[in-house]
Amino acid sequence: MEYILDLSILLVLAKSLEWLFEKKEIHPIIAHILTGMILGPFFLNVVVPSEPLKVLSEFGLLMMMLYMGLTSNFSSIASNKSKAILVAALGVIFSFILGFLTVYAFGKGLAAAIFVGVTLGNTAIEVTSGVLLKARIRKELSSILMGAAFADDIMAVYLIGIITAMTKGELAFSPLVVLTIKIVLFITAVLLVSEYIFKRSSRFYSILRNLNIFFTFTIVLTFFLAMIAERVGLHQIIGAYLAGLTISRLRERRDPLVISKIKLNELIGDLQVVLTEFFIPLFFIYVGLMFNPSLNELSIVLIGLLYLAAVIGKFLGCGLGMKLFKFDWKSAALVGIGMGGRGSLELAILKFGIEEGLIDQSLFAAVVIVSMLTAVTTPQFFRLYLRHLREE
Repeated sequence: MEYILDLSILLVLAKSLEWLFEKKEIHPIIAHILTGMILGPFFLNVVVPSEPLKVLSEFGLLMMMLYMGLTSNFSSIASNKSKAILVAALGVIFSFILGFLTVYAFGKGLAAAIFVGVTLGNTAIEVTSGVLLKARIRKELSSILMGAAFADDIMAVYLIGIITAMTKGELAFSPLVVLTIKIVLFITAVLLVSEYIFKRSSRFYSILRNLNIFFTFTIVLTFFLAMIAERVGLHQIIGAYLAGLTISRLRERRDPLVISKIKLNELIGDLQVVLTEFFIPLFFIYVGLMFNPSLNELSIVLIGLLYLAAVIGKFLGCGLGMKLFKFDWKSAALVGIGMGGRGSLELAILKFGIEEGLIDQSLFAAVVIVSMLTAVTTPQFFRLYLRHLREE
């Protein structure tokens, strides 16, 4: 039962750092990862990665993806769908190219270069929403930013499937086509179910009335879709994310009494405490515990170049997407900066990559540091540029 003591120590330090970082408006993810680094093998070696901690972290990862799906607004990109998708796609492409070329130039191999390119291609929706929380910008720009971050997540779902195929040696053309068809069918089937059952059907009200039953149904659906995703050839987190996204469509129902929205908000509120205070921090703490490169393996040059690839890739790609729709340079730059953050989904992909041997410890450490840097600097750059625009 040593892991109980380990859990206690980890959570006390994580919450203490989180409380200190909140005053500086730094994302709590940074506090959680630093906790693992400080107490883990990299620094003090007080706590080592163990099987019980790994199991809890994997459960935390599933719950995190469920929570991200629940808090996503499926209709947020409806008003600016084409703009959001193009902005997201160009951001992914530019970041992938720059990340791929950087890693390949360092001689890390084709598989590692593809993996890091995919990892850097995604934008953290939680960082984007945090950026917009206190920013007063045009509603159109805000919806494009959130819509692009959401579309980014859907693209990441597909790319994780490609990475999963890489680990199974199935990256030949025909298995890749089959995998693509399976991914499209799976996602389409889940979204169709969400459209006709969660959004339109009146039979779902019996589950909604009892919050305990609704809570149990949500957890069971999460595990069920996670298992199906794995059988299809995807990662379990895709199923968990789609479970949350499916249930989140309750807020789109035409409900005169607003019962579905009230129950959904109650569910999210009840889940939020146990997930954000316990399970989700455990996942990021475990990522910190896995961080154990030798100082000789850490390349400041590689970290710096990957950071530039991550930030510039989004700035150029997303900014170009905005310009193609005739937005002015200031709006294009604002969206390009706002899409620069990386966070939870990237770290989930990284954990998967190092466990499957796609990347080594030095690359894992470098991209973890880059993700933390972008999560810290993106809100600061966004605020500074917004202040600059207002002063003008």
